[in-house]
Amino acid sequence: ATPVNIIVGSHVWVEDPDEAWIDGQVTKITGKDAQIQTTNGKTVTEKLSKIYPKDLEAPPGGVDDMTKLSYLHEPGVLQNLKARYELNEIYTYTGNILIAINPFQRLPHIYDSHMMQQYKGAPFGELSPHVFAVADVAYRAMINELKSNSILVSGESGAGNVPLISCMIIDMDIISSECSLIQSLKHLAMLKLFVTTIPGVSDAHDYLATRRAMDIVGISEKEQEAIFRVVAAILHLGNIVFAKGKEVDSSVPKDDQAKFHLNTTAELLMCDVKALEDALCKRVMVTPEEVIKRSLDPQSATVSRDGLAKTLYSRLFDWLVDKINNSIGQDPNSNFLIGVLDIYGFESFKANRYAPCL
Repeated sequence: ATPVNIIVGSHVWVEDPDEAWIDGQVTKITGKDAQIQTTNGKTVTEKLSKIYPKDLEAPPGGVDDMTKLSYLHEPGVLQNLKARYELNEIYTYTGNILIAINPFQRLPHIYDSHMMQQYKGAPFGELSPHVFAVADVAYRAMINELKSNSILVSGESGAGNVPLISCMIIDMDIISSECSLIQSLKHLAMLKLFVTTIPGVSDAHDYLATRRAMDIVGISEKEQEAIFRVVAAILHLGNIVFAKGKEVDSSVPKDDQAKFHLNTTAELLMCDVKALEDALCKRVMVTPEEVIKRSLDPQSATVSRDGLAKTLYSRLFDWLVDKINNSIGQDPNSNFLIGVLDIYGFESFKANRYAPCL
């Protein structure tokens, strides 16, 4: 139910099919229903329990901390975030929680070294909301309280979690001046590799930045080539489609395109094409007496294909984590650390594939 009394003349928020929420003024109340004249000229009738009061004291540009709002309900929160977003203010606090809105554009001026220095040691909330403030307060708390700390990052897949975490890690690296104090076991580089490799979103600048980052952490040119081979192999592997074979419950690559992806995968992984096809289309059972090979139907072969792709990704990820951790010289005797946990998000898809599972 609405937490405050709504009367005729009240300024309220009401649900709108096009705008999610739209503001208006109550013109009539009949029982549990209210008639509202909206700002877009419509007259709508809605239950009193489904409308929310509008904060008339909220500034047009929004507030930087939403605990300052008179009403912390859904339309009030969304309106505040929208008002700030339109001013390129992508960060907003709700107490000690930082809400970030993906700007879908580069804003280098808010992530430069000058900005980092401004937030270094500044009391939380004294400056405008920023991811650097969260990183700094976590680091200061670890130093002052002599105990480990953690930062939780939550958002839908593709919302911008990875760039946000990258900014925090870079900032904590700088303010600590000792990489060994920071442990990040998140597959940031791997996600970047997949995005860079997918046609349509290729970015030469990001690719070169990724290669430079690999150089910095001590990944040799030969190892880098191997990494890109495995990433490309995983992508090609996912494009192999199977059809029914001549034998009962057997499967084969569906067409020439599937064979192309099979051959390319084998070439990238430096393995025999026939051996790879058998590994995908057949199941091997080893007994003390003999080795039994059983053909798989197309559906089972697809499951086998996906299992191989996930295993390849997992092994490469583990190798990268070990390589990076060895490079930054994590002290095994360190007493404290800051853990950055990216809580994955699932969307309402008919089938969840690589994107939300990575």
